[in-house]
Amino acid sequence: MTACIVGWAHSRFGKLEGETLEGLITKVAVEALDHAGIGPDDVDEIVLGHFNAGFSPQDFTASLVLQADDRLRFKPATRVENACATGSAAVRQGIRAIDANAARIVLVVGAEQMTTTPGPEIGKNLLKASYLPEDGDTPAGFAGVFGKIAQAYFQRYGDQSDALAMIAAKNHKNGVENPYAQMRKDFGYEFCRQESEKNPFVAGPLKRTDCSLVSDGAAALILTDTATALKMRRAVTFRANEHVQDFLPMSKRDILSFEGCERAWEQALKKAGVTLDDLSFVETHDCFTIAELIEYEAMGLAKPGEGARLALDGTTAKDGRLPVNPSGGLKAKGHPIGATGVSMHVLTAMQLTGEAGGIQVPGAKLGGIFNMGGAAVANYVSILDRIR
Repeated sequence: MTACIVGWAHSRFGKLEGETLEGLITKVAVEALDHAGIGPDDVDEIVLGHFNAGFSPQDFTASLVLQADDRLRFKPATRVENACATGSAAVRQGIRAIDANAARIVLVVGAEQMTTTPGPEIGKNLLKASYLPEDGDTPAGFAGVFGKIAQAYFQRYGDQSDALAMIAAKNHKNGVENPYAQMRKDFGYEFCRQESEKNPFVAGPLKRTDCSLVSDGAAALILTDTATALKMRRAVTFRANEHVQDFLPMSKRDILSFEGCERAWEQALKKAGVTLDDLSFVETHDCFTIAELIEYEAMGLAKPGEGARLALDGTTAKDGRLPVNPSGGLKAKGHPIGATGVSMHVLTAMQLTGEAGGIQVPGAKLGGIFNMGGAAVANYVSILDRIR
């Protein structure tokens, strides 16, 4: 793996009043170039991660990045999409361009504007990341899909409500110190555990605090080859970047195993020549708390059905043996679909360069990322290491 991250930018996530998709894209593109210390003329290729699925009437968006600076005109620009892993799909395309010697410097942008869409339409748009012949009529949309997953997990392994509440509380506590996070409030375990008027059940055993947020936001990265990166201000290299795609219908797989996630982690750890014990922290895809719980097991931290222990004993807390989602995760940070994967890479690079501020994991040296699209359908794992 030869690609390195040499610069980045990140907008605040949330309901961004008065903002436009174009404005989000162009702002982070300019800021990432400035952070890397390069100009638009240096860019060889542009990749935009943008899910859309009905969130924006402007569905042809690759060239919106060119609006950041006229000098980007005539650069090759492509929009990629892979559901909730769209941002990581964009990162991977940039890496592959560098590995193929087709580009020396790639600008990767991920963006989504969701909050201007009416509530019922948001649910319909998100449900497009499921297999519609089976799940198209699911009450509560995509939350309903994961509600069914949670219910099935509870039936197989017992009630996990305590663990889910602990995961939610952990991520909200972590998010307090993240200046980009949509929700910077420590709700505490008891609030997350109890059903209430402010925390009602949404789908199956999942309450509002178990579900990620509807968000606007954008993030950007500058990627280059190792030789170029070592001459720049900073360099965070990809020890591994793996992509595993699984069947879309949940009926064709054991949905409680997240086998695509498991395979992606196995391949990435082997490629990087490391184990989970070598990682300083992990940013993982907690679109719902049950997803983070199952991901503990899929990545190999716990045996099937035993992931709850890691949440309850503090293993994955910020000061635990392996901090998971020190940023607050999707749960607190927000989940603007196309931006999420790029955001995870930005925040991991910030950790490794000691630039993460209040969410900094002390002495972070090696970071792991898991971003997924759909219910463990598109699975991406990166392992990042600072080399400059």
